[in-house]
Amino acid sequence: MTRRELARWARQPVAVAVNLVFPVMLLLMFGYLVGGGRGVGGEYVDYLVPGMLALTMAFGLEGTMIAVTQDLNKGVVDRFRSLPMANGAVLVGRSAADMLQSALGLTVLIGVGYALGWRAHGGPGAFLGAVGLLLLFRFAMLWIGIFLALVAGKPELVQAVQILVWPVGFLSNAFATPDSMPGWLGTVVQWNPMSQTATAVRDLFGGPGGESGHVWTAVAWPLALLVVFFPLAVGRFARLSR
Repeated sequence: MTRRELARWARQPVAVAVNLVFPVMLLLMFGYLVGGGRGVGGEYVDYLVPGMLALTMAFGLEGTMIAVTQDLNKGVVDRFRSLPMANGAVLVGRSAADMLQSALGLTVLIGVGYALGWRAHGGPGAFLGAVGLLLLFRFAMLWIGIFLALVAGKPELVQAVQILVWPVGFLSNAFATPDSMPGWLGTVVQWNPMSQTATAVRDLFGGPGGESGHVWTAVAWPLALLVVFFPLAVGRFARLSR
């Protein structure tokens, strides 16, 4: 199933390129055009890059969501059901392909961050830990997206459902600290799962805005989301493919 999804990359190189370039454009836009950094102590690029890495893990789910709904509507799943495989194999294969693309996207964005002057100061172990937290958050968001795609049922509805992910990305500390926001909004931003991941990643990278102790919440939030949405997605897929 994973090889099947990776084969789509060769047939859709433009879509792959857009997914890689879009977060780079956001990083350059907020770093140079929009500016920002309210309440940030130190260089803004050191605060912005980890936030953009976390934001990238929350966005770009529509490719997987559309692929899932297309399989359902084209009868591909019915053919897979004749093969000796578990109901969740199609979804897990698709998620594995998405994780490979997400890892590639992280690599590209980290490279651009280094070109802009950002540096990770936490050491190799902390660096790998930060990347692991980012991919764990992506994995959780991915299964939320898969479940929402199965609820939507049709590719044309995916775009509308995808909008639900936007508040998670922008009501976060990706671009500014919660302390610089109104009290109620700062509280909402502080408890956003993406903000927890971004704060923990900043701490592991040794940059401004990081706070020790957030690593555990950055692990707990994605695991809690997976406990809820992984069985929901697999169960709904099993019912739809009968």
